[in-house]
Amino acid sequence: MEKKMRFGIKSKIIIGYLIVIVCLFIAFIVLNSQISSLQKERNFIIDHDIEVHDLTNRIEKHLLDMETGQRGYIITGEASYLEPYNSAASSWEKDYNALYQLLNNNPNQQEKLEKIKGSIQDWIEAAGEPTIALKKENNTKELQQFFEKDPGRQYMDDMRSQFTSFRNVEKKSTETRATELDEKNQKIKIGLYGLLFFVTLISLVIAVVLSNSIVNTIKEVTQTIKRITASKGELKGRIKVRSNDEIKDLGLATNALLENIEERNWLQTNLAHAVTMYQGIASVDKLAEKFLFTISEMTGASFGAFYVREENDKGNLFVKQAAFADQKSEAGRASFLIGEGLIGQAALEKRTFVINDVPDTYQLIASGLGDVKPKSIFIVPVLFEDEVIAVIELASLHEFTALEQELISQVIETFGLTINGVIRRMEIARLLKESQAMTEELQAQSEELQTQSEELQMQSEELRMINEQLEERTKDAEEKSFELEAAKEDLEEKAHQLELNSQYKSEFLANMSHELRTPLNSILILSEMLEENAAKTLSEDEEEYARIIHSSGKDLLALINDILDLSKVESGKLDVLLAEMNMSELPDQIERNFSHVAEQKKVQLKINKAQDVPDIIHTDEKRFQQIVKNLLSNAFKFTESGSVTVSIQRVADHRLTTAMRTIDTDCWLEIAVADTGIGIPKEKHQLIFEAFQQVDGATVRKYGGTGLGLSICSEFAKLLGGWISLSSEVGKGSTFTLYLPSLSNGLIDYEKVNFAYEEVAVSVEEAEPEAEITEIDHPVQPVEPSLQDDENVFQDKRVLIVDDDQRNIFALKTALAKQGMTIMTAHNGIECLEMMKNSEPFDLILMDIMMPQMDGYEAMQKIRGELKLVDLPIIALTAKAMKNDREKCLEAGASDYISKPLDLNQLFSVMRVWLVN
Repeated sequence: MEKKMRFGIKSKIIIGYLIVIVCLFIAFIVLNSQISSLQKERNFIIDHDIEVHDLTNRIEKHLLDMETGQRGYIITGEASYLEPYNSAASSWEKDYNALYQLLNNNPNQQEKLEKIKGSIQDWIEAAGEPTIALKKENNTKELQQFFEKDPGRQYMDDMRSQFTSFRNVEKKSTETRATELDEKNQKIKIGLYGLLFFVTLISLVIAVVLSNSIVNTIKEVTQTIKRITASKGELKGRIKVRSNDEIKDLGLATNALLENIEERNWLQTNLAHAVTMYQGIASVDKLAEKFLFTISEMTGASFGAFYVREENDKGNLFVKQAAFADQKSEAGRASFLIGEGLIGQAALEKRTFVINDVPDTYQLIASGLGDVKPKSIFIVPVLFEDEVIAVIELASLHEFTALEQELISQVIETFGLTINGVIRRMEIARLLKESQAMTEELQAQSEELQTQSEELQMQSEELRMINEQLEERTKDAEEKSFELEAAKEDLEEKAHQLELNSQYKSEFLANMSHELRTPLNSILILSEMLEENAAKTLSEDEEEYARIIHSSGKDLLALINDILDLSKVESGKLDVLLAEMNMSELPDQIERNFSHVAEQKKVQLKINKAQDVPDIIHTDEKRFQQIVKNLLSNAFKFTESGSVTVSIQRVADHRLTTAMRTIDTDCWLEIAVADTGIGIPKEKHQLIFEAFQQVDGATVRKYGGTGLGLSICSEFAKLLGGWISLSSEVGKGSTFTLYLPSLSNGLIDYEKVNFAYEEVAVSVEEAEPEAEITEIDHPVQPVEPSLQDDENVFQDKRVLIVDDDQRNIFALKTALAKQGMTIMTAHNGIECLEMMKNSEPFDLILMDIMMPQMDGYEAMQKIRGELKLVDLPIIALTAKAMKNDREKCLEAGASDYISKPLDLNQLFSVMRVWLVN
């Protein structure tokens, strides 16, 4: 049978629209033809009739111009009146010929035109030309006689009547054509309405036919669905559709849906039945038999076996617990190991096997009439918590359908839980029996324990009372803990505030150091120059004044340094640098530094150094020297007569305290400074080690000082791992003893020493010329140059001083000018750059760091970068010597660095090094 051609709804609708469009197209062609015809007739009326009237009017106008020109010329005699006459006389025939040609399809009108032409010619011959000729001859008499008769008037009247008759005929002809055009227009309108009605009728017919073909089919599908719905779950009915379109597709899809729903209903019904059958079963073999019977009934299986996992010495073994239609013959296996046979393999791989090509040797299904070979085998494992606890094998005389396989798979999903529950219940039953036996035994023991329980209850009551007491103590402890936490937070806040105050104080002291050092620099330089009296213009008294000023400036510098040292120590930011120190040189250093002081005060200086003192110890030599110098300075200050004795010895092992032994050190030294001075009362021994404290006001007035020396010494000693002790008696003298370890293995409790010293001003210590020279990048041994050598080095050298303080500029300019140098000055970095761009090259620049507008750092960077003066020596000078400022100056482009107040010998030494190089 040939396949029926598909004719869809879309195709039906498209064909219907195409038919309507074709009808509309035909109607459009007919209508367009009629409209074109009407347009031609309308154009003919417009072009022909208007042209006829226009030419008629023009011919009449020419006659009027000829008559007017003739009369004007006759009346006035002016030749200009002949121009319109002559023009009209030459033009009217052209218009006449055009009009005559235009009326070639109307002989009657042409005949009338010929009569009009004859009348025009008669007027010209009888009235026009003769009168003009008489006027030209100036024959007035004949003209008068001519106009008394005036034959031309009759010609004019005839022509006017002829033109009126001609126009009337043309007007009637135009009206006739317009009437005919209106009749045609009316016919087209009627035809248009008829065509519209015809197209509408065809469209309605097509729409009714198409809608009926669609709606009727949909009604059939709807009625079928309603019948299925009214059948109350009976899904056997199917939709039958005769048309071959989308409705048929809908019907087929609905039939497929019904089949799917029917299969799902069957699946859910059997699944619910299979689940409910497990209730009340308490043994595995009964459960297996019930399961095989139910599944075989649902799927049509003819044979089945149920294997449950059991554990033995060989491992997990799957044992047959039940069978359906089993012949009890030797063909069946009673058990399988994992991986053995299809049963064992299904348990091993945890997957289902479906075998449709059954071999001939497979066990036969027995019936009353004989044995039959199955066509399909279905083996499925039962899982519980991802472990195989059973395997089921089914055999059927037909192949298992996909729906039957899905039913078995869904039943198996929850069946593992059921099997495990039954096994657990069996285990619980077994344990219950055992527990009953044990209960009887325990009952006897419980009676014995009853007496013990009463005793324990009494102990429990005692423990409860103790527990209540502990809870009360715990609450008290928690309250105290909260109070301690609040106190801790308060202390942390105060510590933070103290840290801020220390930072502000350190910054204040650093700034004050700068402000004090700047004028002090000028004082020391100028007083030193006055003291030298190179020009020999000062008297001895004036030289003494200069020495006193210079000495006072140094005392002020020492005071500034002491204040800065105390600030650093209090803030815990002092830099401690451990290195080797030669103790064998210490007596000579003390002798060299304080022998002149002893001579001035007429006090004997004694230095005793024990033989067991090591030559080399490890400590911060700078801080050590400062402690010794401060102790000796105090000893000489408060001793009017007698002696000052320095004793240096090693602390013997038997004298070491427990605290001393805990410190990792090579040895302990004892440096004692004893004097025969005024002595210190016992109650003041602790007070004098505090900052700005002395024994009493009288001491301050009599001996002077700030009370910082001992405070600094005490703090320095702590940083170096030691301490200072005092033994004194009023009127007999004092002994200050420094105990100091040799720290070859580093600082003690190193983590508590704060090395973050970037914010703290660096104290510039009074040192020997050698110490000052070691601050320079290129250290040289100090040599006392001759005047001739200085003149050779400094003579005619151009030096630029950049400083914002006029006092420093004056002092430096005066000192350098005496050496034969040419000095230029600038007050900030901007002026410095301008002078370097606009003046001759300089041999050396002395650059202050802290200046307005542009500081020394930026000026040096621009000199090295923008001006490309890489080899020009630049010595940085600053009064605010922050830690790492020397490195910052060198990085910015400085060749060397000196801190204020300046020592002229040091300045000249550094300048000499760079000018020579």
